[in-house]
Amino acid sequence: MLTDALSKGGLNVPKLEGEEAEDLKAQLFPGASVGNPIDVLATGTPEHLRLCLDFCESKFHNIDAMMAIFGTPGLVTMFEMYDVLHEKMQTCRKPIFPILPSVNTAGAEVAEFLAKGHVNFADEVTLGTALSRIMNVPRPAASEIELLGVDIPRIRRIIDSIPENGYIEPHYVQALLHAAGIPLVDEFVSDNKEEVIAFARRCGFPVVAKVVGPVHKSDVGGVVLNIKGEQHLALEFDRMMQIPAAKAVMVQPMLKGTELFIGAKYEEKFGHVVLCGLGGIFVEVLKDVSSGLAPLSYPEAYSMIRSLRAYKIIQGTRGQKGVNEDKFAEIIVRLSTLLRFATEIKEMDINPLLATEKWVIAVDARIRIEKKAE
Repeated sequence: MLTDALSKGGLNVPKLEGEEAEDLKAQLFPGASVGNPIDVLATGTPEHLRLCLDFCESKFHNIDAMMAIFGTPGLVTMFEMYDVLHEKMQTCRKPIFPILPSVNTAGAEVAEFLAKGHVNFADEVTLGTALSRIMNVPRPAASEIELLGVDIPRIRRIIDSIPENGYIEPHYVQALLHAAGIPLVDEFVSDNKEEVIAFARRCGFPVVAKVVGPVHKSDVGGVVLNIKGEQHLALEFDRMMQIPAAKAVMVQPMLKGTELFIGAKYEEKFGHVVLCGLGGIFVEVLKDVSSGLAPLSYPEAYSMIRSLRAYKIIQGTRGQKGVNEDKFAEIIVRLSTLLRFATEIKEMDINPLLATEKWVIAVDARIRIEKKAE
């Protein structure tokens, strides 16, 4: 039952085999088994218990912890057995968890064992369930923020220079991402058609064109991919500048990769909640995102990524190469650090991040700020 409880909770119960297992079995009474669990039989002695614990500590290297179950129907006393257990718990390099079920038939022995400062689980399934839950509890948040070379003074200068609340202009977004060390695709913004075409000529076609001004660009026809020539770009520039609230057009080189998403929202009493998942339309369609509270450490960022239902896509599946998980985690940590020093940011998202097995780069981002009135 204990083995089932541990396995169900995600803990591994490895098989004991090889020369060491045979050596241990030879030193126990005939009929004993050592496959895991180890059964020394009801006739097993305190020295057999000591021997098993010694083997698990020093010779079975695939064992990280031990659970010792010893009880009696009342025919023999358990003082010597529990003395060995007490001694080994004091000296063993690996944790030993006692399970002493005979609280009635060996009440005095259990009481003496507890008086030495130990605890006891009288039920093995309860202990197995408790250990499984503890192992799956997230680690405490990092006490120190991972700065990663984030330019904090520059972040503050940029935030302080933004004149109005609301969604900020693209050049402010770009500056904040650069200050946080988040890689950003090369881009150019202008309300001059010739300047936009000249940039596209320099970076090379195909390119992407996006309207600047409207918050939800795709909803108003403000995003065009795979523009392959100057004439097509000129036509799209003229069309986009006619979109209500359009201020300019942004042009970027057309990159290929898996689309990822990172976002954040400020919640009263909690702070910034950071989100990640697959990007593009998948955020809305699949609603597969994971979250964490900023500031985030690397282990927390990896945990967020690996908890996604679509994690197999990130790893690579069906012949498709995966994305650089380390770079993805680094950007999550960098974004959470940016939020720590720019608390005026109330909402932001980078969607998409384009990712390959070598790099992860921000393609489109928006940031909304709220400054307190002076």
